[in-house]
Amino acid sequence: TGPMNSECLGNLLRITLSTEYFVDKYLSFAVVDQSGVAWELDEVMASQCGYTVTYSNWSSIEFRASALSCHSHLEKDVFTVTIQIKVSRTPDMKDAATHLKSASCHYGPWSPRELVCESNYMEVSVRKEIPQTAKDFVQDELEDGTPAFPEAKTEEASIWQIVFHQPEEKKALLVSDAWGAGYGLNTTDTRVLLRIPYTVEQIQLVEDQGITFSAVRSSIFYKQQWMILMVDTAMACPVDGVDYANKTIIWTVPKYIQLLSAGATSFKDVLIEAGVDLHKLSAKEMASRKYVLSDDLNAITMKIPIGAEGGYYKTYVNSGQHGAKYTINLFLEHQWEDNKWGLTKRTIIREIETPFEHVELSITNNSNLSARLMNVTVGTFLPDVELVNLTIEGVTVAVREAIRHGYLIYEIRYANGSKAYVIQVSFDAPSIKKEYLRADMRAHTLNITLTFMIHPTSETFAVLVTAACTTKDAVLPRARGYCDGRNLHLIITHGNVDQDWLPFISDWHLTPEAAQKYNYSLRDNGSHLAVSVPFLSSHVNYEDFHTSGIKASLHLTLKDGITFANRTDFSVSCRFSPSELIKCLPNGTVVITAVKFVGISDVDISLLVLRDRECKPSLVTEKTATFKFNVNTCGTNRKFNSTAMTYENEVLYFKSGSDTPVYQLKFACSYAIKQTVDVRYESKKNPPPSVKPGFGSLALSLKLFKEKSYSDSYQELEYPVVKYLSEALYFEVELLQPQDARLDLNLNDCWATNSQSQDSLPQWPILINGCANSEDSYRTVLHSVDYSSRVKFPQHLKRFEVRMFTFVRGTALLQE
Repeated sequence: TGPMNSECLGNLLRITLSTEYFVDKYLSFAVVDQSGVAWELDEVMASQCGYTVTYSNWSSIEFRASALSCHSHLEKDVFTVTIQIKVSRTPDMKDAATHLKSASCHYGPWSPRELVCESNYMEVSVRKEIPQTAKDFVQDELEDGTPAFPEAKTEEASIWQIVFHQPEEKKALLVSDAWGAGYGLNTTDTRVLLRIPYTVEQIQLVEDQGITFSAVRSSIFYKQQWMILMVDTAMACPVDGVDYANKTIIWTVPKYIQLLSAGATSFKDVLIEAGVDLHKLSAKEMASRKYVLSDDLNAITMKIPIGAEGGYYKTYVNSGQHGAKYTINLFLEHQWEDNKWGLTKRTIIREIETPFEHVELSITNNSNLSARLMNVTVGTFLPDVELVNLTIEGVTVAVREAIRHGYLIYEIRYANGSKAYVIQVSFDAPSIKKEYLRADMRAHTLNITLTFMIHPTSETFAVLVTAACTTKDAVLPRARGYCDGRNLHLIITHGNVDQDWLPFISDWHLTPEAAQKYNYSLRDNGSHLAVSVPFLSSHVNYEDFHTSGIKASLHLTLKDGITFANRTDFSVSCRFSPSELIKCLPNGTVVITAVKFVGISDVDISLLVLRDRECKPSLVTEKTATFKFNVNTCGTNRKFNSTAMTYENEVLYFKSGSDTPVYQLKFACSYAIKQTVDVRYESKKNPPPSVKPGFGSLALSLKLFKEKSYSDSYQELEYPVVKYLSEALYFEVELLQPQDARLDLNLNDCWATNSQSQDSLPQWPILINGCANSEDSYRTVLHSVDYSSRVKFPQHLKRFEVRMFTFVRGTALLQE
């Protein structure tokens, strides 16, 4: 067998190339003549010379040659064809390997007239007939009754010519002109041949019995001894006649069309045979495939169930949708006798392709929960489809690279040639979306896009694959809480479902920025989330007040990061000493903080007062009011005993129009009457600060930046920098070492030179004693430096802006 094998099929030779051998390679065909000259084959030459190249199905390329093709060698009913195939891995055919294939076929006996309808040309060959007398020849007439001789006589010196009978005129062409027009002509000792590509100018579309034909009406004149003879070379091939009904192909071919039967009055069918891929099928074979071949007085009809044996499906894409067309290569041979030609043999080769039909793909989820393995089968596909890449979370990777992302892909082939692809990936792969459902349940979702390529067209289509599995593997976050003297703490241990959950206190999203604003602490190291909130803050709830202390609680909710639905709640409650609310300062100042308790929402905490109602809070938050006053004011009472002096007051809230408080918080400060404190005091006058000159090693840098933002400096490879006159230049001088916050960088003198040497002349001052040069047309602009992620010590940097200028002498530019 090998990469090429040949087959004789009547008056055609077929050479089949295995695509398994020629896959992913570039081919060129040539036909070798008897002299050993290789004639490169293209579409034009193929249709003119009797050659056809087709992809017959997924696995082979087919070359066909007519018995009377241009470079075939015909001897005693045996024709020989030699082809040359060059194979290369590059389109320029560099380093191409050359394959030669020669095959011979016997064909005979020939019918008086043979008609062939190939996929890319029509061919008519007629037996040469020598009349007994010249008189018989002269009296012969064309089909329309016009004498033949006048057209032939115009070019008596030529070997032959062809006359086209068109509706509006007759057109005669010499052999060379006919070849130039795309026709193929040939003659042997016994036959005259005309080959007509479907693309030539003289083709007409004619209708017969409702079927459209490509047709040419022509006569060929040839010189035989002392006579000029004519043969009728009219030819017609059907271009339609195919219908589809009830999942069946119906191919209808009229038996005797007027163009091919002119001058004949009686007809008799001799043979009607049909087959697939140029192989004739017996009645039994047709019945086994459910083919139906029938004929009546006027037409031959062939019915083929779509999908039947002998044809094949081919993958196509229509508007991005994956589908298929069923293709079958039928042929029909019809032989009949009439009273003009005797026996006529007509062979029609017809590739029929059904309309596009969308194919619904099956995505089967065979995931293994115990192995925690997502297993999805996608199919089925025809053999001409190949999976080429995957798109995972927006990143496209080739199939062979998918393993790096945790994906294992393999192909399943079925007995009928179709196939499917299996995609396996662990539940724990980063690209598998995990979603908490309820209790201990999680959903694992695979969401990828597969891109497939169709061979040999390289057309692509995409398939979205989504599969989900539910597992009992959810680990919810858990928390522990505690309090120290002044703060409430919650430490949350993350589970495997809360990666995208957000912390909220009430309806307030606790972000790092928000926590910093309220002086809260929020830390997340990936495994734990720690929240610390001061006892006196807006987001702490105060529940009751006893002598044992104030009960305070912090409630935190974790919400879904997308839907903001509540997922779980945590809280911590502690009792804090009442002393946290009051500060008694040695100078007689009292600072007391009153809190708003849960359950007294109708109290406006900003309206709290002391006994002297003119004493109002100096600081009010959502839940606290802070008073700061001296013990000798605001209606404070004073009591004495032998050891201490006690000052008492109350925080009160009165409803409008009432003198009875609805909120009352009593507090007291006690000071010892007798207390001795020894303080050592020494007075020393500090000298005024001074700066002394000194010497040391400093590391400085001078950089040129692209913009005023000073975010992007020119790198070494970008120099020299080209600028236009008056265009801004942004300079930055930085003290690199030592990094001492006590040091300040000051620029005294800065100047520009015409060369890289700082001492060269001429020079132009840019800064003089730290100030802009007053003689500059464009003054140097000094820019402030602020703290940033890049700037830790603003006092170590100086920035200034200079307009581009050049040195001149008179009116001439000075260059280095």
